[in-house]
Amino acid sequence: MTTSRIAVGIDVGGTFTDLAALHADGTVHTSKVLSVATDRAAGVLEALRVAALNGTQIAHIAHGTTVVTNLLLERAGARVVACATAGFTDLLELRRQERAALYDLATHHPRPLVEPAHVIPVRERITPEGVTLALTDEAIAEVIAAVAAQEPETVAITLLHAYGDPSHERALRDALVVALADAGLAADVVCSHEALPEIREYERMATTVAEAYARPAVRRYLSGLSTRLTQHDYPPPRVMTSAGGTLSAQDAALHAAALALSGPAGGVTGAAAIARALGVSRALTIDIGGTSADVGLVENGEPLVERGGSVAGVPIALPRVLVEAVAAGGGSIAWLDDGGALRTGPMSAGASPGPAAYGRGGVRPTVTDAHVVLGTIAPGEWSGGVTISLERARAAVDTIAAPLGVSRERAADAIIATADATMARALRRVSVERGVDPRDVPLIAFGGGGPLHACGLAERLGMRQVIVPPHAGVLSAIGLALAPERRESLVSVMQQAEAMSASALGALLEREANALRVDGDEALSLEVRWWLRARYAGQGYELDIIVQPGDAPAAVAARFVARHEERTGFVLNRPVEFISARTTLSSAPWPVHFARPTRDGMLADDVDDGRAMARVLKGPAIVRLPDATMRIAQGWIARSLDIGGWMLEQQG
Repeated sequence: MTTSRIAVGIDVGGTFTDLAALHADGTVHTSKVLSVATDRAAGVLEALRVAALNGTQIAHIAHGTTVVTNLLLERAGARVVACATAGFTDLLELRRQERAALYDLATHHPRPLVEPAHVIPVRERITPEGVTLALTDEAIAEVIAAVAAQEPETVAITLLHAYGDPSHERALRDALVVALADAGLAADVVCSHEALPEIREYERMATTVAEAYARPAVRRYLSGLSTRLTQHDYPPPRVMTSAGGTLSAQDAALHAAALALSGPAGGVTGAAAIARALGVSRALTIDIGGTSADVGLVENGEPLVERGGSVAGVPIALPRVLVEAVAAGGGSIAWLDDGGALRTGPMSAGASPGPAAYGRGGVRPTVTDAHVVLGTIAPGEWSGGVTISLERARAAVDTIAAPLGVSRERAADAIIATADATMARALRRVSVERGVDPRDVPLIAFGGGGPLHACGLAERLGMRQVIVPPHAGVLSAIGLALAPERRESLVSVMQQAEAMSASALGALLEREANALRVDGDEALSLEVRWWLRARYAGQGYELDIIVQPGDAPAAVAARFVARHEERTGFVLNRPVEFISARTTLSSAPWPVHFARPTRDGMLADDVDDGRAMARVLKGPAIVRLPDATMRIAQGWIARSLDIGGWMLEQQG
């Protein structure tokens, strides 16, 4: 890496494509353009053009993508055939036998990604004690015939207890690959022991099917984006995973399910960097964009990573940065339901046609239009090539005000309050459910709408401190650019702590770390980290506990007990067992130096005299930032920070 090289992060959102360029001296330059919904690569190239970057300057381009999320939402993935142990082919239908809504019998879970008719039974059986029904050549031939008859794009294999003994899955995969190739079917074959080598048949099968469902489209998208970039002399992209690291485009194409929260993970990564720069250990984060609001949690200066969760109703039990997304962005459309009640979202105006105030064809009222009506977003020219029209915003909000019989301003207030209520519920879920009192932590608010809504959200939650970071409108892109390149592995353990020796645990951890290393790593400064997924014996959930080679299993178990008590408020007199081990091998994060820019922001009626704006502001006030707008509510005071950005505190 030379001093002239630049790390670039590009976050492709539903409304805007944001770019952050991190120079080797730590300085940051940013740009913002409108996304092209029909051609995401076009938005990426336009952002690079506006930033005036050429390929020789760039060390790497890190990219956050919503491809997997969109595939799952739209059910537009590959044609998948699944293979499951005979007698267990209904796992995707049965799920966990819980209701979609406890008190609404008419609400149903989304349909599985694979229909029951496309799940092939496999005559075999492995139990924890060993093989009880061998996988014969005859059984393999039956599966091959059934799979080939359906001409799938991908095949997902999930056999019982393959997390502990993958021999049957490997044998079936090897036979299928050869047979399908001979039949002229270029189908990927995905095995559960590679996708998720952990207990729980349903989650393992659902994750494996999600990988198979998304992989072809992810491969096409990343291949196309890489080609477009290299044609313009840019390097191919690195891709952010849901767990907060980046993979090469080639590796990312083989880990499609791990990209389900690719974009939002960049925002929490950027917020964690801000927290560390300010010496803040724990914080809630909210990234309000044009289409959605993404809520996260920073613990010990790092994004909180958890296992499991669902995306668009599909369980994906892989490690991921904790992010809860709600449909409450600036483009969220306000509407009246059949009972005349005001709703905001989940429909969004997106980038095209966009909010009515953009003058790009949108006529329905959005959260952005409500802010324009109230004067919290100023009319005129904005970054990203957007011109805000007050007249169009008023006309749109009037379509809500008239049937409600209220003033335009009252309707605009109600639209914003409705969106705030949705976001506040998400912030409570992320914090309170994990034993975090939101009143004890600051809120890091970013994205184009984060600084606008921050005071209102903080007041709803009893929070008294808000951090608006420098480059708030493009912080997700900064998080992408500085994120380390990371390889990771997951291996089943399934042993009680008291039955495991320190030497056996250390050998397991070292073996997993060595498996991740490749030629050339010796010259790099790489960090290895390990976690054990632990629970009380027989418990239905686990916690991730940081470990090191040399740790005694009893000491790890004690850390689990302490963490469990902190999280849940109780302990159990039961043995502790280790379910699986996760290992990561990461490069050093790209250096970034947050320093107050020439203009942190200006009041709506300020004259820009080019001087640094180090000051204290009392609310109510509106501050126009370079890429967002900050609202300081009545009773709040804002102080500019040495790193840039603002610290807002409630008085009294």
